[in-house]
Amino acid sequence: MTDSYDGPPLTPPPDRASLLDGVRFAFGTLTVLPARITRWDRPAARTGMACAPLAGLVVGLLAAVPGVLLLLGGGGPLLAAAVTVAVPAALTRALHLDGLADTVDGLGSAKPADAALRIMKQSDIGPFGVVALVFVLLVQVAALANVYADSWIRGALAAVLASVTARLAMTLASRDGVPPARPEGLGAAVAGVVPRGAAVAIAGLTVVLAAAAALPLGLPSAAQHAAAVPAALLAAELLLRRCVRRFDGVTGDVFGALAEVSATTALVVLALG
Repeated sequence: MTDSYDGPPLTPPPDRASLLDGVRFAFGTLTVLPARITRWDRPAARTGMACAPLAGLVVGLLAAVPGVLLLLGGGGPLLAAAVTVAVPAALTRALHLDGLADTVDGLGSAKPADAALRIMKQSDIGPFGVVALVFVLLVQVAALANVYADSWIRGALAAVLASVTARLAMTLASRDGVPPARPEGLGAAVAGVVPRGAAVAIAGLTVVLAAAAALPLGLPSAAQHAAAVPAALLAAELLLRRCVRRFDGVTGDVFGALAEVSATTALVVLALG
């Protein structure tokens, strides 16, 4: 490594990132899908977190395909649901599930913020985290199996909507006014980068698109899919506020926990009725 540089003058990156930079940021940080991150700065994080639901759409579609194929092949709703739930975990290296476990361990520790954050950084999982993982995965599989039992179309829509809503919760958690708990890490990189108005607009668009996707199944189904999004976001918002009070901000683990909680809530709403 040398301090000399003979190329053209270096210039700082522009204050705005291109859509492609944002898409690469979203897929590169939120999935294991091949995406070369071209920029790691606040403008790229802003565009990337706004594009997070797009990453969720791709993950949801990839998760729905094997589940639908198993169901149509006679595998049964439970098997289809279990495989569908497993795919997003694989496509994220289970980082969101790990974030859920770490966040619950931190919340359950009853220790000051600094000590709770140290607990969250440890590689092992405590009893609170284990219980949370078991409960969330059981509820996800059970709810999705209930939807698959109705029809493979509803099951596929539920898988996609849960995945999109999970990433949408991350978009809202990246809005103005949400502080990072640490000066480093993913939480610090994305905390407060998305303008509040943009986050609300993306959420509203997601509700409309969810209803439109389910409209061929009838108006009640469209209303149920539209209601699943705000219900999931409400659950994530309650957890977010608790984490901000408890840890003085958000971390990458908190973002993972928000994703899992919102996905689970969406699936439960879609399994009702």
